[in-house]
Amino acid sequence: MVIELRGIWHKYPGMAAWALENISAELTSGRVILVSGHNGSGKTTLLKIAALLYRPLRGDVIVDGQSFWEMSEAEKIAARRKITYVHEKPILIRGSVLENIAYPLRIRGLDSRNVAERAEIIMKELELMELADKNAKELSTGQSQLVAIARALAVEPELILLDEPFAHLDSERSRLVAAALQERRRNGAGIVIASHGGGELPDELEPDEVIVLEEGRIRR
Repeated sequence: MVIELRGIWHKYPGMAAWALENISAELTSGRVILVSGHNGSGKTTLLKIAALLYRPLRGDVIVDGQSFWEMSEAEKIAARRKITYVHEKPILIRGSVLENIAYPLRIRGLDSRNVAERAEIIMKELELMELADKNAKELSTGQSQLVAIARALAVEPELILLDEPFAHLDSERSRLVAAALQERRRNGAGIVIASHGGGELPDELEPDEVIVLEEGRIRR
């Protein structure tokens, strides 16, 4: 999967300043891209536009050679299902950890056996089995973040976009997540990670490219 951002400009209603100014980038399967920059630099906006959630005010988003916002609704749904986006402060649904991880699999039409198998595989990989029956609303911030990442990986996306995925994880959990993402990269998925400040990633996950944002622009 290839997503091209071509000359993207975006700002929010009521704001004078542009959140993004003339951004061009290519996000592709099989690569890890780090989007680095301080708070307010435009990282989250870039990820949401790349995740096909926000329509930019100017510019174009090209998905596998087609302009996304000119696609039919069915084509848009198909494209979005190849992508997962994990917010820094994810929202979990009511119910258990298992139900949260199983939810996107169910809405994609998988039968109950496949849902259970895939949910169990990802919970074992990220060491969440002991939390399977725990109420998601009772989780710590770090646990919630880990469950949201597991939920995203369970659907086996072609492109995974994560906003500050290591912000609330201890070193052991960070290594687990980094290893899981590296495994997906080896299997052909693209990984895009937004990180503030210096933008360092765990040693297990080496970026192929670093995009540095500063006040909504790519720093050259």
